[in-house]
Amino acid sequence: MPRRTFIAGIHEFPLRVAPGHSPHQIKGECAAEALADAGLPWSAVDGLYDAGESETSLAGLGVAEYLGIRPKVIDTTNVGGASYEFHIGHAKRDIEAGLVDVALVTYGSTLRSESRSGGIPTSIGAQETPAERIERPQGLSLVGSYAMVASRHMHDYGTTPEQLASVAVSARRHALRNPLATDGLEAMSMRARGPLTIDDVVSSRPIADPLRLLDCCLMTDGGGAVVLVSEDILANCRHPGVEVLGTGEAISFAEAGTDLTSSATAESGRRAFTQAGVRPGDIDVAMLYDSFSITVLIQLEDLGFCPKGAGGEYAAGGVLDFDSAGGPAVNTDGGGLSSTHPGMRGLFLLIEATRQLRGSSTSQVPGAELAVCNGIGGFLGSRHASGTVVLGRA
Repeated sequence: MPRRTFIAGIHEFPLRVAPGHSPHQIKGECAAEALADAGLPWSAVDGLYDAGESETSLAGLGVAEYLGIRPKVIDTTNVGGASYEFHIGHAKRDIEAGLVDVALVTYGSTLRSESRSGGIPTSIGAQETPAERIERPQGLSLVGSYAMVASRHMHDYGTTPEQLASVAVSARRHALRNPLATDGLEAMSMRARGPLTIDDVVSSRPIADPLRLLDCCLMTDGGGAVVLVSEDILANCRHPGVEVLGTGEAISFAEAGTDLTSSATAESGRRAFTQAGVRPGDIDVAMLYDSFSITVLIQLEDLGFCPKGAGGEYAAGGVLDFDSAGGPAVNTDGGGLSSTHPGMRGLFLLIEATRQLRGSSTSQVPGAELAVCNGIGGFLGSRHASGTVVLGRA
């Protein structure tokens, strides 16, 4: 029997605007708090999983030096926002193989304080891929890529702006129950800090047709850390633990005949559900990457919560809320649309899912036992990665 893997410690950086911090400081603070949450010392960490987004060279090595740890395994996989779902899968694999006993996953970003453009650039990173060199002169931006998917979904399935808006309305309802989110909205001096209506979203200013301002994620500072342990280590931790039951990875890129309304999530989700031995209908909570409202609709369909093309009608039915019936609650912390999105959001999905399975979410689903987290990294309309993690209450 393979060794089992558990999330034993979590921490989310509380500030959405943190001009006095560096990404490394945010990672260090979050790692220390996550280890304290688990009841483990720094010396116990023997695996480091970090996307290397805070370093221009020697990814992983610089973070290990800053934290003062000497891990046996360093994993610097970077596939954008889905990196942390990939990291969970890799940590699970390494723990099961006996390579590590305590894995630390870290993230830190000062996107907002540095005033960098998070949603406008036409490529990711300074060095473009050959495909990006073809797209860049045509003006395809990150938000434009997602808008292209939304347009195609509307064309093929009759999805409406009002149905897309229901995703943002639900996220804001959850955010207003979360003090970290409400404090962040105030710190960012957001004009609309109260509940949202469908009309609020569809009447907000256009960004890339058909996506409006409130269809788009926030740009914040932030970070977090997650500590994973083997079953033997868990016996001495502070919490019962949340078990990593299954993981899946997949990538997709545009080629002849590509269906823009289908994502790599269909494959990563199938792999994770199969490994976990569960079905979409078993899931109580779904933490879905919400860079834009359309991203959530695509994931709802590709994970099997509703048929392809029915995502708009499904979301508009009110099933996304924590106190609704008929489907898993979605993004109960407020998501990237209303809580935090420092550029790569995948780690926050895992943190909130763990809160739900511990019973400590601010929008708690009663008796939540199974959660799925799905990260999307890259450009949904062209090249992207999807990482899926199924978690269970121990």
